[in-house]
Amino acid sequence: MDRAKIKKELEMLAAEGLPAEEPTEEAAPEPQAADEEQDAKKSKKAAEEPPRVNGLLETDYNARGFHLDVQVNPDQVVAAAEILDREGLTMEMVTGVDWLKENQFEVVYDYSYTGGELFRVVVRARIDREKPDIPTISEVYPGANWHERETWDLFGINFVGHPQLERFLLPDDADFHPLRKDFKP
Repeated sequence: MDRAKIKKELEMLAAEGLPAEEPTEEAAPEPQAADEEQDAKKSKKAAEEPPRVNGLLETDYNARGFHLDVQVNPDQVVAAAEILDREGLTMEMVTGVDWLKENQFEVVYDYSYTGGELFRVVVRARIDREKPDIPTISEVYPGANWHERETWDLFGINFVGHPQLERFLLPDDADFHPLRKDFKP
């Protein structure tokens, strides 16, 4: 596994398509706020920031739990999976995040390498909530099959090309996705 090669290939991939911001190192984490007022100010500031654009960030593993954080276009998730598979990384998880105010979902893929020094990569892609389609990575990582089914079941994110996109946790007749922020039981 070649970290520098992975970083370079993922940077190039993220730079394709939409204009990407200049990759930067993540700032050192600030100490935890001592009072609720400071926490509220931080939350308000984070809520006002626009969604991140495509690019690659190197992060502090001890603070974030991963080494590289890559944002790509939805049509690039398979290429990112292929890069990471070639280098021997394992796919750990696929999940969704509902960004209701931005009318988007974010699909998050976690990968790791444990055949020596630990190396973790997060790949993210934003999609429209009104047409939540993203290509499946299950042909590259067959283990993604169940993760994508669960994400479809709970968020309604459609993994295009998935071999068996059907209910996984919910009843077959369910017509809802309970992890959407606008879900009302």
